[in-house]
Amino acid sequence: MSDVITTQGLSKKYRKHVALDKLTFAVPEGSVYALLGANGAGKTTALKLLMNLHPPTAGEARVLGIDSRQLLGRHFENIGYVSENQDLPGWMTMQFLLDYLKPFYPTWDDARAAELLAQFRLPLDRKIKHFSRGMQMKAMLASSLAYNPKLLVLDEPFSGLDPLTREELIGALLECGHETSIVVSSHDLADIESFASHIGYLDQGKLEFGEELSALTARFREMEVTLEQPALPSPWPAHWLRPEASPAVVRFIETHYDPERTIGEIKLLFRGITHIEANPMPLRSIFIALARTSQKLAA
Repeated sequence: MSDVITTQGLSKKYRKHVALDKLTFAVPEGSVYALLGANGAGKTTALKLLMNLHPPTAGEARVLGIDSRQLLGRHFENIGYVSENQDLPGWMTMQFLLDYLKPFYPTWDDARAAELLAQFRLPLDRKIKHFSRGMQMKAMLASSLAYNPKLLVLDEPFSGLDPLTREELIGALLECGHETSIVVSSHDLADIESFASHIGYLDQGKLEFGEELSALTARFREMEVTLEQPALPSPWPAHWLRPEASPAVVRFIETHYDPERTIGEIKLLFRGITHIEANPMPLRSIFIALARTSQKLAA
């Protein structure tokens, strides 16, 4: 399997502000790669550099084998891009928009477009300016999926949408299969967890890690250690985050969980153990733990 996107040291600086700092990662073909991070982490900047909407300050990126700085109109025959801040021509009807876009894409599929319009319940004769935000997002996604792009880039596509609309959008994305690789940035972590295959975590412009979602959730555990006399060992292991001690229990987040190694390390550092429990963590809890740890270190 090849990579549809690769970056090496990709950076963007606005005067003295470093928005993206030496980003190096790869998006495997057929994957759904989610970029996560707090506001200002560099997610939107990264996507704009990949789409050649802004030039990088340093480093390089290749998109479908092409230097991102060389992406031209014809290259977007195979790329779809949808952003929460994207504007649609409000004076057009949905039918007019589709008729306008069709000649630009040799792979345009009328049957697929009709299927998406029916699935999203988009009226062909209504002007887009009268669409709700959710309908406009559906219109953007339908017009991008109608030509079966090899790569679909989504910047905060679920922001501000109701649960039903988010579910409908995710359903359409899941139907793409492995023919379309997807890169998505989002704060809607529960939705991301339902369909992403890979996760990249950005913090203050730097990629802290990028890996398969299954590997990420396998290595994070919320640990509970019941002790006769709770006390935190010193020095505290760097891969154990957010320690908390109550009168009977010590809790922390293990970021490199391995049943044998983790339990062995706990038994080595604690005394008077009566019970050890390792609880799986949803993506949202992992993200919050990482974000709060970053805030504490930055303070």
